[in-house]
Amino acid sequence: MFNRCLDCALGKAAYITDLKDNVVALETELEQLIAAKNDVMTRVLNSEHQHKMKRLNQVQVWLSRVETLKTEVDELMGRDGVSQEIDKLCLGGYCSRNCKSSYKFGRKVAKMLRDVKALKGEGVFEEVAAAAPELRSVADERPTEPTVAGLQSQLEQVWRCLVQEPAAGIIGLYGMGGVGKTTLLTQINNKFVDNPTDFDSVIWVVVSKDLQLEKIQETIGKKIGLYTDSWKDKSLEEKAQDIFKTLSKKKFALLLDDLWERVDLKKIGVPLPKNSAVVFTTRFVDVCGRMEARRKFKVECLSDEDAWELFREKVGEETIESHHSIPELAQTVAKECGGLPLALITIGRAMAYKKTPEEWRYAIEVLRRSASEFAGLGKEVYPLLKFSYDCLPSDAIRSCFLYCCLYPEDYGIDKRDLIDCWMCEGFLEEDKFGTQNRGYYIVGTLVHACLLEEVEDDQVKMHDVVRDMALWITCEIEKEKEGFLVYAGSGLTEAPADVRGWEIVRRLSLMKNSIDNLPTVPTCPHLLTLFLNDNPLTTITGGFFQYMPCLTVLKMSDNRTLRQLPMGISKSFKVYQTFLSSQKLRSCTQALLLDEFDREESIDVADLADLEKLNTLSFVGCDWPGGLRIDYKDMVQKSRQPYVFRSLEEVTVDSCRNLKHLTFLVFAPNLKSISVRYCNDMEEIISAGEFDDIPEMTGIISSPFAKLQRLRLERLRNLKSIYWKPLPLPRLKELEFRGCDSLKKLPLDSNSANGRRILIRGGEYWWRGLQWKDEATQNAFRLCFQSLDELWLEGLSPD
Repeated sequence: MFNRCLDCALGKAAYITDLKDNVVALETELEQLIAAKNDVMTRVLNSEHQHKMKRLNQVQVWLSRVETLKTEVDELMGRDGVSQEIDKLCLGGYCSRNCKSSYKFGRKVAKMLRDVKALKGEGVFEEVAAAAPELRSVADERPTEPTVAGLQSQLEQVWRCLVQEPAAGIIGLYGMGGVGKTTLLTQINNKFVDNPTDFDSVIWVVVSKDLQLEKIQETIGKKIGLYTDSWKDKSLEEKAQDIFKTLSKKKFALLLDDLWERVDLKKIGVPLPKNSAVVFTTRFVDVCGRMEARRKFKVECLSDEDAWELFREKVGEETIESHHSIPELAQTVAKECGGLPLALITIGRAMAYKKTPEEWRYAIEVLRRSASEFAGLGKEVYPLLKFSYDCLPSDAIRSCFLYCCLYPEDYGIDKRDLIDCWMCEGFLEEDKFGTQNRGYYIVGTLVHACLLEEVEDDQVKMHDVVRDMALWITCEIEKEKEGFLVYAGSGLTEAPADVRGWEIVRRLSLMKNSIDNLPTVPTCPHLLTLFLNDNPLTTITGGFFQYMPCLTVLKMSDNRTLRQLPMGISKSFKVYQTFLSSQKLRSCTQALLLDEFDREESIDVADLADLEKLNTLSFVGCDWPGGLRIDYKDMVQKSRQPYVFRSLEEVTVDSCRNLKHLTFLVFAPNLKSISVRYCNDMEEIISAGEFDDIPEMTGIISSPFAKLQRLRLERLRNLKSIYWKPLPLPRLKELEFRGCDSLKKLPLDSNSANGRRILIRGGEYWWRGLQWKDEATQNAFRLCFQSLDELWLEGLSPD
């Protein structure tokens, strides 16, 4: 027992007595260990870099332990710790002035010395690396064009969304056909190949128009190792369960190309992504909504600069530089593509070996006159774009789309004007939500399908290539059915002489040309729409409209130089009397717009009575010194009935001078909406004085506006009266007054509007100054008022 205690005491004492020797030994052994570590590391790096091998796990563990031990030794020996402890020794190193401190320090030095020796002994390796196993990328690289100019920034945006945001979720890439959506998705896929991420699997699936969930499951199953002969025989639900179990354990990116409708991810077995991602391409922004995309990116056409760069690359520098005139001509050709990558690539390749200016000029002419004849467009580009057209929900919507190609390139189409044309053509069926609302719905459908583009709140336009595709459909694919002839914006100085074309045409556009006269009488038995607007017309030959029995839409606005009309038509009635030149036309005209019609003394409204189906009447920017004329007594006697505008439901008068009243409106019993704006000479809406000499009219006009729902009056500074006494107005819903400060009385009493709550909008000052028939009337409508001043202030709010 004594000996054991003695050994123990002597052993502990050795931590102090051997301290100096152990420190020196530790420094020496550590130097040798670091040298051995460096030798091993040299061998490892040589194997990895030159022989593409992978270091052994035991080697990596040993290297890590060496680094850790070195750090511990440095901490123990540093900061003058060694010298301080050695200074405490006395009696030749056999004792210490602070035995406890020297003992603890000496024990740590001895332990580290043993560890360094042991680790040095373990660092003898016959092999430090082995052949690396072949790594399988999380994504399969797909062939693609080099990064298209202009798509790089969008690629980076989507990539950041995928790899930097904590929950990418579902991402939609939408845009018109041929704009580069699949190219962008392919580049995203290939970026996973070249850039390490924490995604476990990237799965590419082509969905296309013919959606088949089984094929999607099959593609996913092959990628994640589920697909076998027995697995492919399982039911849709069983496969979905297997896919769900596997993907739930992974961080995956599912890339779905070319969606035409919603894909039910649950039915496929794809778990709703939390840390994972689903990225899809589609032509329809609506699909983004139906897929519940957390983020959506519109793939736009290229800018002029990027388009030129892509086009130049496809043509080739040799061709571009082959003649000094070609660069400028080539830029013109590139602009005809409207920035659409598919068109730029197709046309660029077709022009790659055209090295004379004449060939380039001819190409420009073909693209402008008949683009479908250009090599590749009719076979590669237009059929691809036509898929969007084919997928529209109905024939009526497809007809509405094709109608838009009657307008020139890059033309801002007024939505309301377009919808009116659709209505007259019969494309819009009446339903409970209203024809106008359906028209706006169809406009939205075409915008969401990327077949129309929003220009402003009230305008849309067609992309140049989409318009060319529409012309291709109307003039080649469905020529007999649609019967379009379109010369809009073609620089014509005279009407085309294609007699056969006129005989079969159903829709003809000559708008925005330089045609100054129409000298011949065409035979157009099937013509429904004729656009003659925006021409410097001076003459229309007699009987021009005689052989157009089906004509429904006639546009002649912006023809300010027109002086001579067909024989037998009074010079007083220019534009709208061309509507009256045939009985068939009178019976089918539904909408009439007189736009900036200001050359005559006055207009006789009675002539409009022949338009039996006139539903909408608009006077815009007209200036008639004599105002609106009408012989009320003659009208009643001829028609043998008081109401001659039975179909008229909507009237708009905007910015017309010399109009003092609109008394003819009493002859429209079904009128629903009246809007009068910026008519400074307007004093009354209905004038009692007009009937002073016609006593038989008293009963007829005693209660007009029986179906009126909305009345809007704006900036009529001289308006003093709407009607001289209160009216029942049983269907009234809304009144709005802006800038009508001289109007002090409304045609209301306590029984008006059947006592219903209506909406009256106006300024506070104007409202306070109104004179009411009696207190009961004022009380009846007090709560109906909504201040336009407050609405204006709300519009200024930062919220």
